[in-house]
Amino acid sequence: MRDLATLPKAHLHVHLESTIRPATLRELGEANGVEVPGEPPVFDGFRAFADYNALIRSCLRRPEDFERIAREYCADEAAQGTRYAEVTFTAASHGERLGDPEMPLESVLKGLSQSTELEWRLVLDHSRRRSVERAGRTLELALKYDEVFAIGMAGEENHSLRPFATLFEKARAAGLHLLHHTGEDAGPDSIREALDVGHTERLGHGIRVLDDPSLIAEVRDRGLALEVCPSSNVTLGLVPSLPEHPLPRLLDAGLTVTLNTDVPSVTGAGLAEEYARVRDAFGYDDATMADFARASVRASFAPDAAKTAMLRGIDAWLTPAAGG
Repeated sequence: MRDLATLPKAHLHVHLESTIRPATLRELGEANGVEVPGEPPVFDGFRAFADYNALIRSCLRRPEDFERIAREYCADEAAQGTRYAEVTFTAASHGERLGDPEMPLESVLKGLSQSTELEWRLVLDHSRRRSVERAGRTLELALKYDEVFAIGMAGEENHSLRPFATLFEKARAAGLHLLHHTGEDAGPDSIREALDVGHTERLGHGIRVLDDPSLIAEVRDRGLALEVCPSSNVTLGLVPSLPEHPLPRLLDAGLTVTLNTDVPSVTGAGLAEEYARVRDAFGYDDATMADFARASVRASFAPDAAKTAMLRGIDAWLTPAAGG
């Protein structure tokens, strides 16, 4: 078996605030007067995770905090074999919390820009249960900074996307991409709303598409990729265990599946480890793992030259010489 850390990959679904190194989180918590647990708790659903995530975000207060986590994220991602990443950041929420709308985003961009190993683009997300007004501020930030290429909705999917429909149209008209979480903790209706109202260009998670055969066919025929995050689904209590994850059924249905981490600081798995867990859980060979990597590259919004380079690198990884 080849080393998955050397397999060139694109990472399409990862939240910056959920990539913080444990030592960094301890230091930031101490510096900012926030007590954080030594280990993430056991979650019994998405709401418990959201509450924990709010605690972690409260550790980020100063410009240097945001810059540091972005800089360390790039180094950690590159060490996993990631060549290109579309990383998500909840900029407007931090700006509102800290009374400085632009500081968190500008600081994150400063940290990301210091990387020489990782090519990246930024997605700004917004919780479905938060106000349309704050979502408007997310759109304003996205339009102001060229490094932001997309916005998307995250959070508990029982909250409808319909109140944000006008905002989605404005984003599309301005040339931004739309990438929503859907089909994670809710079923086919959530996915249809993300497609029809949200105009999503990929399914963030999307595993509940399997609940509706007609929806499977639609997603497959439209060529929409799924941003599947197996360890996250298990850790957040949405799937009982990794061997019980529906990933093989998604592949059997002919859907385009990409592998992602979502919240690596919580699951304990960076992208190479996520690939390794999937390989071990389902007995996939190197050719299948290379196919996952190719899917991630092709489903990304990376520049064509970067895609070509990554695809060549994947082919080279799969050759006998690359295997050692």
